[in-house]
Amino acid sequence: MIELELKLSAEDSAFREEVRRFLAEKFTPELRKETELQTGVFADGSLAAQWHRILFERGWAATGWPEEYGGAGFTATQQYIFNDECARAGTPNLPVAGVRLCGPVLIEFGTQEQKDVFLPKILSGEHVWCQGYSEPQAGSDLAALECKAERDGDDFVVNGQKIWTTHAQFAQWIFVLVRTSREGPRQAGISFLLVPMDAPGVTVRPILSMSGEHEVNEVFFDEVRVPATNLVGDENQGWKVAKFLLLNERGSGSGAAYLKNALGLLNKIIAADGPFSVAASDPAFAGRLAEVEIEIAALEQSEHSLLEAIRRGEMARGDTLASVHKLHVSHIMQAITELEVDAIGAYAQIDQGPVLFGKAEASAHVPPRAMTPVAHYLNMRAITIFGGSSEIQRNILTRTALGI
Repeated sequence: MIELELKLSAEDSAFREEVRRFLAEKFTPELRKETELQTGVFADGSLAAQWHRILFERGWAATGWPEEYGGAGFTATQQYIFNDECARAGTPNLPVAGVRLCGPVLIEFGTQEQKDVFLPKILSGEHVWCQGYSEPQAGSDLAALECKAERDGDDFVVNGQKIWTTHAQFAQWIFVLVRTSREGPRQAGISFLLVPMDAPGVTVRPILSMSGEHEVNEVFFDEVRVPATNLVGDENQGWKVAKFLLLNERGSGSGAAYLKNALGLLNKIIAADGPFSVAASDPAFAGRLAEVEIEIAALEQSEHSLLEAIRRGEMARGDTLASVHKLHVSHIMQAITELEVDAIGAYAQIDQGPVLFGKAEASAHVPPRAMTPVAHYLNMRAITIFGGSSEIQRNILTRTALGI
């Protein structure tokens, strides 16, 4: 695997060693085994809660938040190092709706009361959040949403539906884009609202993906009353909030390390014994594997260059950079999962039910290496769709290049 060294100061090098010692102690073999069986994009509820608690106790649950709100207050370099080391170690990929999405939105746009009520509980993990953006007719074209909220005294009354809502089955709260006006452009009549999941009229229905995972859901709102104090930002100005949030969803800065960990799991499959282990001696497979390694190295180099520019104060991450990053990570991850399936050979054709979904121990005739690749491959078909489809990202880049 190609390794690129990031130039670090003595202080940052010491911080990296501190993170490595923490992970060596806290990311136990038991946690590692459970994490490697995860096939969804994010760790399941119990595993996510356990790892979040470990990070919270260390003060590292919200590395991107300012210290005044309980965040770690990391510099850009420290945040990159922390994310990089966690990804290299293969720690659970925590759901992003609370700490990475809703938290920064409240810090940027929330009232003082909203910050006081919600931020401590997001930080501690007491409140698990989910994201109410997409609808059956409004996915990548988010401005087409129809879920509406009508003002009634001190409340909004919400009616409508959201779909592909990740981990809604675990959440206590959902942040929702709702239509509060039909005047002017579509984006002008959208608001950002915080809704408790136990409010009367909220219904969650599971959507089982073709990988066998219950990761996403439908959420229905039937005359749900929400206090107007739960409005974030100004009424009808939710599009501004939504765009701010999407930048945090699309840009991570540590995609190369995340992909390297996935590549490491692939190499474990390749190295495993078994009658169908033909990948290691197949020149065509080796060529595809080398292409992936080169692409990851190129992505890592671009991340290092961006970090250097940020450290020099020359630039900050924006729409275009976030789109480029998401496109690269999505493309490479799908390539890795395709190699995973090819590496297990004929076992990819066997319907092992929960075994292939990583929910049970392998049977006598199915080796451990064949437990998760098919489910992982199927689940990652969605990586080029969620968070803004690849087509949307290319449109953003095209408009930027053409100045339109």
